[in-house]
Amino acid sequence: MNEARKMNHQEVVEEDRRKKLPENWEQKRKRVEWDESQEKKRKECEEKGEDFDRVKLLDLGADEAEKWERKKKKNNPDPGFSDYATATYRQYQRNTKSLKPDLENYQRLKEKLGDEVYATTSTLSTVQHKDNPEAVDKMVTDLEKQIAKREKFSRRRTTDEEADIDFINERNAKFNKKLERFYGTYTAEIKQNLERGTAV
Repeated sequence: MNEARKMNHQEVVEEDRRKKLPENWEQKRKRVEWDESQEKKRKECEEKGEDFDRVKLLDLGADEAEKWERKKKKNNPDPGFSDYATATYRQYQRNTKSLKPDLENYQRLKEKLGDEVYATTSTLSTVQHKDNPEAVDKMVTDLEKQIAKREKFSRRRTTDEEADIDFINERNAKFNKKLERFYGTYTAEIKQNLERGTAV
């Protein structure tokens, strides 16, 4: 009886301890243990002079490798907008991936024009080379696709009905907002004078 009470008390204490721990404590503990085991394996490999990544892949089963590959493919590498330079670079990379060069036409052009295919400082104009109509059409369709894609991302912003109308079209309204954002503090007095009619 006494032994049962002791065991029961121990269980209650253990349960209370588990309840006081954070919710994801078990996962964290497993993660820490896994990290420690990986670090231990890494040190062992360094001592033996082996490549840790290679040894780790040897332990990986074929089904796990497939699952890992699928997961890797599923991950979206697109981090979103960070700045204009990276956005431009990403668009350039995307455009060049989709670009299929016409090598036969290029070779024909190279044979026909020789070194004049490549522009130099002495190249006067682009009249020497006439673009293929199919290539122009391809470029136009590509640009139209880009415009259509861009339009999907832009959303119509609600306009303030009571605000003063100081624009002639949408583009001008955007420009005026930009001007106001950058120079509004400097031009506030001039604007008020113009509205009152007391401008010098």
